[in-house]
Amino acid sequence: MVVKNQVQLITYPDSLGGDLKTLNNVLLKYFSDIFKGGVHILPPFPSSGDRGFAPLTYLMIEPKFGTWEDIKAIGENFDVLVDLMVNHISGESIYFQDFLKQGRKSEYADLFITLDKVWEDGKPVKKDIDKMSLRRRVPYSTFKIKETGEEERVWTTFGKTSPSEQIDLDVRSDKVKQLLKEFFVNFSKHNVKIVRLDAVGYVIKKLGTSCFFVEPEIYDFLDWIKKLADSMKIELLPEVHAHYSTQYKLAEHGFWIYDFILPYTILDTLINKSSEKLCEYLKVRPARQFTMLDCHDGIPVKPDMDDLIDTKEARKLVDLTLKRGSNLSLILSEEDKAEDGFDVHQIRGSYYSILGCNDDAYLAARAIQFFAPGIPQVYYVGLLAGENDEENVKKTGEGREINRHNFSLEEIDRSVQKEVVQRLLKLIRFRNEYPAFNGQFEVLDSAKDEIRLYWHKGDRYCTLFLDLKNNKSVIEYIDESGKVAYYSI
Repeated sequence: MVVKNQVQLITYPDSLGGDLKTLNNVLLKYFSDIFKGGVHILPPFPSSGDRGFAPLTYLMIEPKFGTWEDIKAIGENFDVLVDLMVNHISGESIYFQDFLKQGRKSEYADLFITLDKVWEDGKPVKKDIDKMSLRRRVPYSTFKIKETGEEERVWTTFGKTSPSEQIDLDVRSDKVKQLLKEFFVNFSKHNVKIVRLDAVGYVIKKLGTSCFFVEPEIYDFLDWIKKLADSMKIELLPEVHAHYSTQYKLAEHGFWIYDFILPYTILDTLINKSSEKLCEYLKVRPARQFTMLDCHDGIPVKPDMDDLIDTKEARKLVDLTLKRGSNLSLILSEEDKAEDGFDVHQIRGSYYSILGCNDDAYLAARAIQFFAPGIPQVYYVGLLAGENDEENVKKTGEGREINRHNFSLEEIDRSVQKEVVQRLLKLIRFRNEYPAFNGQFEVLDSAKDEIRLYWHKGDRYCTLFLDLKNNKSVIEYIDESGKVAYYSI
């Protein structure tokens, strides 16, 4: 499997029309020549929470979304990418439910990390926990075993409830490896071409470390799972939110990575009208990346942008996004906050709203993303230039729902006709089809309030010129007849 150097869509299974069959119809009706790079379908599996990210199993599809045959049908025309929450599984899964019933006698007991696998006597030690990169106040939950009445403490990195609904898997266990093999065989059978390893940075638990991206053990696991995926011609995309140096290590190790630096850097460029940081970054970043502006969570800030931003300047930018209706997710660990207390993990909102619903600024952001080397992903809300869904936040109490609006067929039809969306679709077609994007990339010298990005291959080239003073973007390129042409985005 070779990842196609063309634009991908990110969507929930029910966000474009309500289910997978309708999603396929929408893709074929409106976007058949748009998402030639594929479709990332956010978890369509039965799940106990976190909008799909606490799956019970990967062997079936949530019935209200459809079936594996629907995924297979989408895969006939688009490369399908799905998530594997390799770090954890739902507490409502048959595996953990059997453990809750029988405890250590369960055939699935070894799938999970009881605390005696970490501390010999099973008693957590505060000084060890203090070193850990935490996503909850403590990294474990206490459960009562039905048959014996005994309490078992089990590792749970994620989850908002107490006890957590997301139970960590012990990736050292042969039983876990066998289970992961079953999941991959099923993916392969149903036309899945790329698997995103969600939360893979947390899979190794080792005392004396942060229990996040523990080296070299993390590479042992990644090498094992890559060999498994390669045997089925499936590409892997590890998802790791961390200091950019961690991403670069993954790239050096031969993996595709996410460019979590680009979304904030582009935002900073357009708001502060200065191209210096962006151009410096584009000159040195690894090329083998998936690029994004928006997603189901938010624009990454900490820890992804650590050492790349001045927190006082970042605070000003964050405050502007709040004025435009965004909300924030914050860092929990005191250790991970900046010295001045800056604690913004992600800025949550639609990228279109964050840019003040300015069509030219939004298209400029997409143009930079598409010219940056890598595989561009466009989130479905961004595709339709959707705005902040504040009603959904009020209704659910979940800040991330601001950028998770579910579009009806009527809304999709109306949105596709908007001028800004038509302009975006034209830009995507250019990115998909122009041959120079498979050639060499350069950042050309420019004034601080301008950007010039250049691709060339053989006798074809294209140059993006962006004037930050007015957000106007123009592409100069050689057309099929060999003449210089201009495209105002």
